[in-house]
Amino acid sequence: MKNIDLAKKIKELRSRKGMSQEELAEKSQLSLRTIQRIEGGETEARGDTLQRLAKALNVTPDELIDWTESEDRGFLVVLNLSALSFIAFPILGIVVPLALWMLKKDKIKYINETGKRLLNFQISWCILVMFFSIFPIVTQIFHIGGSIVRGFQIFNLGAMESFILMVPILYVVNLVFIIVNTIRSYNTRKVFYQPAIPFLR
Repeated sequence: MKNIDLAKKIKELRSRKGMSQEELAEKSQLSLRTIQRIEGGETEARGDTLQRLAKALNVTPDELIDWTESEDRGFLVVLNLSALSFIAFPILGIVVPLALWMLKKDKIKYINETGKRLLNFQISWCILVMFFSIFPIVTQIFHIGGSIVRGFQIFNLGAMESFILMVPILYVVNLVFIIVNTIRSYNTRKVFYQPAIPFLR
């Protein structure tokens, strides 16, 4: 979003509420110079500044931002697809989406919700993959957890083979979730990444 778009939006809302720049500065606890620079398009309100302005103008931060629907959808699609990097290495399924989310955080509609749900799912998924990858090795070394391993017997395979087979199954599940939620984002629907541990709230 260009600075000038946000500047117009803030100026329009301020005028509509009959506030001067000085009054807005006082109510938002920002300096008059900051208000002037934002309204002049010299700087863009972000993070805490955006929150303060929204509160002073009695709107949500979302309402302050001039959404461009096609750009929103495009970036949300890219954000979801970025999790496919887990195919190269599991941790990349967290790192790449996290970097993209931080880049556009609070700038695109639904990005915080989408980013948190995606990251919670990817972190939970990584923990499961590590568990199913490492646990059989640990049990072989220390001869522990035999009953747990036997509990994972599937398709008439041995307990250890069944346990190891869970890793490719988890990869397929992750792939399906990413594709489905990419389509949901493109159609401006909320993403569904469950079950997941809510690390980010």
